[in-house]
Amino acid sequence: MSAMSTAAYDAVVLSGGAGRRLGGVDKAAVRVGGRTLLDRVLGACDAAATTVVVGGRHATVRPVTWAREDPPGGGPLAALDAGVRATRADRLVVLSVDLPFVDAATVSTLLQALERVPGERRGGGQDARGPEGALLVDAEGRDQPLVAVYRTEPLRRELALLATEYGSLNGLPLRLLTAELALARVTTAAPLVSFDCDTWEDIATARARIREHGHVLDEWITAVKDELGVELDVDTTLLLDLARDAAHGIARPAAPLTTFLVGYAAGRAAGQGPQAVAEAVRKATALAERWVAETQAGPQPDNQADPVPEKQAGPVPGTQPASPAITRAPAPEGQA
Repeated sequence: MSAMSTAAYDAVVLSGGAGRRLGGVDKAAVRVGGRTLLDRVLGACDAAATTVVVGGRHATVRPVTWAREDPPGGGPLAALDAGVRATRADRLVVLSVDLPFVDAATVSTLLQALERVPGERRGGGQDARGPEGALLVDAEGRDQPLVAVYRTEPLRRELALLATEYGSLNGLPLRLLTAELALARVTTAAPLVSFDCDTWEDIATARARIREHGHVLDEWITAVKDELGVELDVDTTLLLDLARDAAHGIARPAAPLTTFLVGYAAGRAAGQGPQAVAEAVRKATALAERWVAETQAGPQPDNQADPVPEKQAGPVPGTQPASPAITRAPAPEGQA
């Protein structure tokens, strides 16, 4: 990741949709993989200096600033304007709440594209000013203006011009905004990133996809970390190898117990983060290897018993040395 992609940015998450095709259920609170859609999207922009959520309030795993368009339900441009007013950074990540598969890698790619890809207008041609935003283009070639990053000042400018031209931003479509900005477009290599949940069928599809073999472990680890309030990035391969060694070399129940103890030990080493986990895993792995080595070696033959240390070879102080054994010839028969 480049230094520019990690520079400060703010984020706005639009969370105020009516959810009509969900029967009026608030999308933000719907759970996919044990986490709300809102928490999933917040995870994608967790490096933001300030995150503004525009919509009804919910419990979240990360601290956010709440905003509301006026009137509520005024549409995406009105909501975006309300969010922008609460931000300060020069760059603004904008995401919709109904994107269960958007991730930090996508956000990083968009931030990098904002710096290096020439901007272009919808009508074609390059813009000499450079890009004022970078948005995702889905597998069908459609722009996704709510999976995007924008330069804040051009965004403020165009929102103000639209409000003046139309008298209000309420009910205006996003295309009026994107048509006036010089945008870099990024085609996604991961179609799921732009998958949005508008219906219960979409929710069911998302819930099924995260349980597929290639996704389930990462999804589960992320869900557990969110639930426990753990920010630590851990090497799951390292822990899985330790669990395997404990299960195969000691006993199957040793796997979860060992990894728990490793986590507990790492937690006691306050402030050391991933290094504490790695060190605890190293020690536990070495112990498991010694345990297995003893099992495989088996009992030592009698003539290879551990030697008595030299300092203990003589008589114990305060005792008499044993008398030498006397060997007698066997007595003839009848004279025993």
